[in-house]
Parts: sequence; C-alpha cells; structure tokens
Amino acid sequence: MTIKVMLVDDHLVVLRGLRFFLNTQPNIEVVGEVNNGSLVLEKYEELQPDVVLMDLMMPVMDGIEATKKITEAYPDVKVVVLTSYSDQDHVIPALQAGAVGYQLKDIDPDELVKTIHAAYEGEKYLHPKATHLLLSEMNDQGKKTRTPALYKLTAREKDVLQQVTLGKSNKEIATVLYISEKTVKTHVSNILSKLQVHDRTQAAIYAMKEDLFKDQSS
Repeated sequence: MTIKVMLVDDHLVVLRGLRFFLNTQPNIEVVGEVNNGSLVLEKYEELQPDVVLMDLMMPVMDGIEATKKITEAYPDVKVVVLTSYSDQDHVIPALQAGAVGYQLKDIDPDELVKTIHAAYEGEKYLHPKATHLLLSEMNDQGKKTRTPALYKLTAREKDVLQQVTLGKSNKEIATVLYISEKTVKTHVSNILSKLQVHDRTQAAIYAMKEDLFKDQSS
C-alpha cells in the first residue's frame, strides 16, 4: 500500500528536496504541497493524504494553528511536524494541537521515513528532544494529584487506554473492544480529563511511564 503524503512548508527548496527524496522511497508518494498553514484544510479535503508533513513557522497561519484546525476537522488525520525548533514553546503546543510525530529538519532521512511509516500505522514517533520535553512537562505537572487520578479510571477506560498506548485509532479500538466508535471517543475524553493530560500522546506516555499495563504484557 502506498502512503500518500502532503507537504506543508513555506520554503521552496525544502519542498522540492522533500518531494524528490520521498518520491524515491518505496510505498511513499507526495500527492501535493502548500506553502502556508491557511491552505492546509482546503488541500487536505482535496487530496485526502494519509500523512501531513507540517512545518511550524510559516506566513499567514503557523503550523501549530494549522495542526489544531485539521485535527479538529479530521480527528484521525496523521500530522508529523518537521521543523528546526526543539524548544518547549514549539514542541508542547504542537503535540497538544494533535501532532502524532515531531522531528527536526537535521535528522537522518531514514528517520523521517520511519516517522512517516509510524504515523501511518497510528504510532507515535518523536525526536528524543521532543520526548524529553514532553516527559519533563508531565513531571512538572504531576506530583500534585495525577497519580491518584490513575486509579479513578474504570475497567473499560483502562482497556481503551491500553489500546491507545498501542497507537490504535478510535475505529480500531472500537473493533477490538466490540464497542461503538462514539463510545470510544467518550472514554478517551474521560481518560484525558482524569489523567489531566492534553491529548492521546500524553496519555499513552503517562500510562507507559507508570507501568500501568506491565502485568498484562504477553
């Protein structure tokens, strides 16, 4: 199966370089590109790509706002941030906006390919600096009341959270647990609220950090 990728970056050289490189990769096809965040939603509706490769600093609308808008309109969209910024002011807002991947532009090209494949499969793939910042933020927020909150999850919410940690989409979780996709969305919303996290990525990392499912591994 070919992974359809849409590029979002305001630098023509970057766009051309990414397009040339990715189109040489097996199972990846660049189906379109835009040079500012305000055009992302319109182009996404037209092209229906599997993965959106998103820059952060762009004119008209930045990548964080564009990511927020597209994930609100299409909850199952896979957005991978590709940027030059690895500071907390960019990493955390991008992940909170719904990005499932975060990489820096100086990474090895093969790592970018791995990130795209991981996003397509519903898995999170973050640059080590992004992971470090995310865990640091969670540690800073924690230590207050979040550990007790873990035990407020119902049995079904824990089932859903376990599937989230495996990188599964709402549709996939619904199939595995034999419940409706709408019910899954409700459970996910309750989980985020109880764990006091912003998104599925943080919930998954929190669960793994706390070894919530260590006794259920096969």
